[in-house]
This record gives sequence, structure tokens and C-alpha cells, in this order.
Amino acid sequence: MTAPAIPVPTILVDADACPVKEEIYRVAERYRAQVRVVSNSAFRVPVSERVKRVVVSDSFDAADDWIAEHADERSVVVTADILLAERCLKTGAQVLAHNGKPFDAASIGSAVATRAIMEDLRAGMDGMGGGPPPFGKADRSSFLQSLDRVLVKLARR
Repeated sequence: MTAPAIPVPTILVDADACPVKEEIYRVAERYRAQVRVVSNSAFRVPVSERVKRVVVSDSFDAADDWIAEHADERSVVVTADILLAERCLKTGAQVLAHNGKPFDAASIGSAVATRAIMEDLRAGMDGMGGGPPPFGKADRSSFLQSLDRVLVKLARR
């Protein structure tokens, strides 16, 4: 009698403007994880049985909806979208920002509140913009460490 197969983790990538796709592909190969690169438009992904491109419609939040519908306790979601992170946490998924910062039950409430405050401030400052600081080598390194840590954690379950 053979032992039941251990479910393979799936990394769901909110691909539009994701600066760490190449890193995700490399780490996924090492852990034999599946990758779903979700976006509103087609772009090149590696030729691999593990990596699949998912092109959704260009309707508002179509990529987010697809990711949230497919996220579960064996998923790692990579996104900078705080509202998508909140939705995926509710499914039991692990969620990482592009800089490696994990979103979790303890941090998501304050992240959503801060997002709402910043949105209100930007709306009141005609022409004033914001956004994240430039993405750097330290962010890339932090992301790799966090993704590695999450995949090890999932493998132990």
C-alpha cells in the first residue's frame, strides 16, 4: 500500500507589476511548487509543467477574483494588493507582499485601515501622488527569505 500523495503547494501570483516573478519561478522549482501567474494580459512565463499563465478578462478585479477563488490553505499568494490579501487570508492562504512582508490575521486589519486613510488623504490632495518606495535588492532578498520560510512551513503540514 502506498502512502497518500502530499498536496503540492501552489503559488498564486498577482502578476501585474510584480517585481519578483523570476525569483518565484526559481524557488517554486526548488520546492516543486505549482505557480499560477494571473494577469489581465498575456506575457511570457517560463516553459515548465509547474508554471501556468492565467489570463483573465480586463474587467475590474478579475485577476483578484480569480486568485481569491483559487486560494486555499495550500496556497501562497504574492500580491501588493491589501484588499486581495485580506480576501485570501480568509481562505487560509499564506500571503506575502513583494518585499517579503507577510500579511496575517494580526496585521491585515491595520493595513486595510491605513490603506483607507491614505486613499482619503490622496483624494483630498488634488494631484498629490504617493506609492511605495523604490524596490531594491534588500526587498528582493527579504522576499526570497520569506517565500522560502512559507514553503518550508507548508511542507511540514
